[in-house]
Amino acid sequence: MAAFGVSERMLAMRYLRSRRQEGFISVIAWFSLIGIALGVATLIVVTSVMNGFRHELITRIVGFNGHVTVYSVGGPMPDYEDVTRSVRGLPGVVAASPVIDGEAMVTANGIASGALVRGIRAEDLASRRIFEGKLKDGSLAGFDDEEIAIGYRMAQKLRLKVGDRLTLVAPSFQGAAPNSLPRTRGYAIGALFDVGMAEIDAGYVFLPLAAAQEFFRVPEAASGIEVVLDNPERAADFRLLAQSRLGAGYRPFDWQQANAGIMDMVAVQRNVLFLILALIILVAAFNIVSSLIMLVKSKTRDVAILRTMGATSGSVMRVFFMSGAAVGVLGTLVGFGLGVAFALNIEAIRRWIESISGTDLFSAEIYFFSQLPSRVEPPEVAAIVLMGLLLSFLATLYPSWRAARLDPIEALRHE
Repeated sequence: MAAFGVSERMLAMRYLRSRRQEGFISVIAWFSLIGIALGVATLIVVTSVMNGFRHELITRIVGFNGHVTVYSVGGPMPDYEDVTRSVRGLPGVVAASPVIDGEAMVTANGIASGALVRGIRAEDLASRRIFEGKLKDGSLAGFDDEEIAIGYRMAQKLRLKVGDRLTLVAPSFQGAAPNSLPRTRGYAIGALFDVGMAEIDAGYVFLPLAAAQEFFRVPEAASGIEVVLDNPERAADFRLLAQSRLGAGYRPFDWQQANAGIMDMVAVQRNVLFLILALIILVAAFNIVSSLIMLVKSKTRDVAILRTMGATSGSVMRVFFMSGAAVGVLGTLVGFGLGVAFALNIEAIRRWIESISGTDLFSAEIYFFSQLPSRVEPPEVAAIVLMGLLLSFLATLYPSWRAARLDPIEALRHE
């Protein structure tokens, strides 16, 4: 297709302007533009939110639990110090720390709640990236003196603050006699944390490693060794390496295995939503076809006159191609601007809607996060914009081709 001439551009823009007898055609063109803009904007917002969810899940789950956890096949790991040193010597390891995980009931002020208890050294807890700057109150200075750390949501539920005491009740523990009484112990609260994940902030209690060993009656042992790598995406390769180095008595377990269901669910939802919302752009593209065909029908006499004056079929085709493409290009650009602006400010928009409606649109207890995440990926945004432009251009080809094939003699015979 040759370059667009000045007269062709002038005619194309003139045909886009509404006249009284062509008002309905203009309405369809406007609906096409709005449809493409909404489709592109919605796709950008949805993919950004899904990217945000995936990024936050990986960052927070991995930052909380480590990239690989090494367990002992026979239960608690009495040689955890030796295993920790061996793991730290493997390539790609940033940090390795022994932990004890267990379940307990937390009671305070006449209120009881279930909790996951994690025993960990104070320096290992402070080095976790997910806890950097996340202490809402108190400090970890007394963590080694049997002060504990709990989430601020748990503290709200139990009506506790820093300095108060709570009681942990372990309903059972390994090696206990059948009729043994539950293990109970009181602890002072030294710190409240807020990592932004409702499940962690409301359900986890952190104890010093020695205190957890005493509470769960596993002296000089650990549940496992949590390993932080320099590249989380290579966790599977490290798991195989650790298995070969440590032997059959140990079982490494990486974060991709532990969270495979969540990651697969996010990927499936993202792909399905992308496919469904892409149909909005496709429907809007069909509206461009309809409006352009109707425009060609209404301009049959004009086309015939242009052809008798010497205009080529290619020139006519370019006129109507520009008329239809202008709608698609403008709609795509408007959608791009709206989508990126909305995605970058979605949390502020959510809070504004909640403030005027008085409803909780994104409950942290339901959606796992305390804030609506959004992460704009430029390559994906570019792909969405290109898809919108491509569908818009393809929608103009058939009506433009039909206009170029009009026979001026047949067109003028009935005028």
